Amino acid sequence: MRDDFYLTDEQRGMRNFVRSIARDRIAPLAAHVDEAETYPAEQLELLGEQGLMGLYIPEAYGGSAMGTLSFCLAVEEIAWACASTAVIYLVQYAGGWPIVAAGREEQKRRYLPRLASGEITAAFSLSEPGAGSDAASISTRAVRKGDRYVLNGVKLWVTNGSQASVVTLFATVDRGRGKGGVTAFLVEPTFPGFAIGKLERKMGIRGSPTVALHLTDCEVPVENRLGEEGEGFKLALRALDGSRPAVGAEAVGIAQAALDAAVAYAKERQQFGQLIASFQGLQFMLADMAMQVHGARLLVHHAASLVDRGAASTALESSLAKCFAADAAMKVTTDAVQVFGGYGYTREYPVERFMRDAKITQIYEGTNQIQRLVIARELTGR
Repeated sequence: MRDDFYLTDEQRGMRNFVRSIARDRIAPLAAHVDEAETYPAEQLELLGEQGLMGLYIPEAYGGSAMGTLSFCLAVEEIAWACASTAVIYLVQYAGGWPIVAAGREEQKRRYLPRLASGEITAAFSLSEPGAGSDAASISTRAVRKGDRYVLNGVKLWVTNGSQASVVTLFATVDRGRGKGGVTAFLVEPTFPGFAIGKLERKMGIRGSPTVALHLTDCEVPVENRLGEEGEGFKLALRALDGSRPAVGAEAVGIAQAALDAAVAYAKERQQFGQLIASFQGLQFMLADMAMQVHGARLLVHHAASLVDRGAASTALESSLAKCFAADAAMKVTTDAVQVFGGYGYTREYPVERFMRDAKITQIYEGTNQIQRLVIARELTGR
């Protein structure tokens, strides 16, 4: 299916390069990463060596400045091979993009070249025990004391939080101001009062560590505040608008892998003296799966292209892309298990892993219920 006619030669070449690396070097390790819940350090090092960690980072700081669409193309190919590696790779955008967008020059020079080379990884920390979908109600407190802020609170669901060398973390300087008090900080794990908490045991993306972070009188230098006080909520929303297409790309990659596996199996498996691919009921199922994958990919690419063009607002398109692609991935992977029948329910084949990995895309970066709220509000102007 030729669906890349709108890509530039540079984008197409980069995608093909990532596809080759992902399928040859990352995919063979994916089952072990999942089964052993092993951090894919070797795979991430490979991506760094190949210059793929800095696709969204300006050239002045060691990146290639290829933009959000190129980043999404890379995410899809990596997700096809290993969703755990892909989610760590894409959270680099969520954690690093705010530095590109709002960082002072000294902050950019301190962090961006090391992120671009893969020397360090980043994390993004917004959620808390009492603030998931309602991000404006975060309670982690930041109190300025001279040349530093003292942070107290607990953050949850921090992807890559146990491995990151810098965490873009959101706290409030004044709960009474609601979202107007939310402020962003660049927190390093070496800061006094920073501790890694519970490591979650997850259904899918099991090689990607998800942890709680405990801040107990955590001392953060004033120079590590990202932007001004009270600008954090808008910065977080902008980061999410940019990263949601990448989550959609992850979902597309998982769904494409499931579709490819289902088609291959249908062309090999025989029942009633013929290939199961010859049965119309299964043909219709495969056709529906292909339509879901193709439609999701186009929505993701459209949203990413708007981000690259500097559109004034991409909230609608980003939510459309993330929501549709995540729902599509869940439907396609579930159908892939059905195509495989009893074998699909076993770990002998990868489709059960694809189904488990797909589920999280409907939940993180804003649940799909929240995406529908965003879509409705954008449509009605409320």
